[in-house]
Amino acid sequence: MKIGIVCYPTFGGSGVVATELGMALAAQGHQVHFISYSQPFRLDVFSENLFYHEVPITNYPLFEFLPYEISLTSKLVDVSLHHDLDLLHVHYAIPHASAAYLAKQILASRGKKIPFITTLHGTDITLMGRDPSYQPVIEFAINESDGVTAVSDSLRSDTLKYFKINREIEVIPNFIDIENYAKPSDLCFKELYAPKGEKILSHISNFRPVKRIEDIVRVFKKVRDELPAKLILVGDGPERGNVENLARQLDVIKDVVFLGKSKAIERVLCMSDLFFMTSESESFGLSSLEAMASHVPVISTNTGGIPEVNIQGYSGFLSNVGDVDDMAKNALTLLNDDELMKMFRLNARTQASKFNITEVLPMYERMYSRLTGIKLD
Repeated sequence: MKIGIVCYPTFGGSGVVATELGMALAAQGHQVHFISYSQPFRLDVFSENLFYHEVPITNYPLFEFLPYEISLTSKLVDVSLHHDLDLLHVHYAIPHASAAYLAKQILASRGKKIPFITTLHGTDITLMGRDPSYQPVIEFAINESDGVTAVSDSLRSDTLKYFKINREIEVIPNFIDIENYAKPSDLCFKELYAPKGEKILSHISNFRPVKRIEDIVRVFKKVRDELPAKLILVGDGPERGNVENLARQLDVIKDVVFLGKSKAIERVLCMSDLFFMTSESESFGLSSLEAMASHVPVISTNTGGIPEVNIQGYSGFLSNVGDVDDMAKNALTLLNDDELMKMFRLNARTQASKFNITEVLPMYERMYSRLTGIKLD
């Protein structure tokens, strides 16, 4: 099957999932074409059946803002025609779903019928999608999609709550290739960051306000007051300056490591003792799943789709949004009990295995087959 995948190439869960999905489909023998304004950061184009098509953005003096949606639509038409695509799969509704709808109509006028699937990932529904300036278009594009998926039951419920949806939304969860998180000892450099045996706490995100990273720094302060510890933060974004300032104010900056937009996620996680996810809103929490696959228990908020991934008292602990005291208490409970930590590490890995790509990939393939009429072996 020839599949076009549209995603954001940036450091975020939707782009990561779309890229991993495309690479897994290519490994299964499908021809996969990525279409975006920049090459997704995890995409290995030096692989059989994988192709990347850049959406050109031309800045004309007439436009105050670049017309990306129009450029994307034109590129979807071009790639679909010249590579004879069977299906378009767009990740993140804004503006990919509406661009796919328009491309579908243009292609139909040229004699080519092609279905498209929209996968909803989170803030495209829970934040941006609820903006009155976006809502009518997104609602229309979702309803006109040939297939719609959401990454969690929570996100499906939110979509039905905030939009008037007249079609089925199928829940297909995010996933990981669990074999990529096998804690290879030769890649773990814990002594580099914790030379005196300090505990390592970590977090990975795009540093947006919704992630509430300042809460992690406040929790870390409480933990470090009780035992030696280091905090490793992976990612970057608009909140980084505020996070650094808070770490200075709390006098923990010397024990906080900012790694930026690192691709070495597995290396960070394999040296971590605990992973933090303090989001105000989170439809799934892919980075927490990656941590659990690395045998790392998760201290998280009890919101959105996170409880579908992190199980209270089993793979980690859940707290109300903003309750840094409870998060610190839960973290210290594990860090001060070696036997309990060992059990939680094993439980985290077991829970993560339920979201292995081998379990999830067939769900997408069945959907592709149903919409295209192409039977798969």
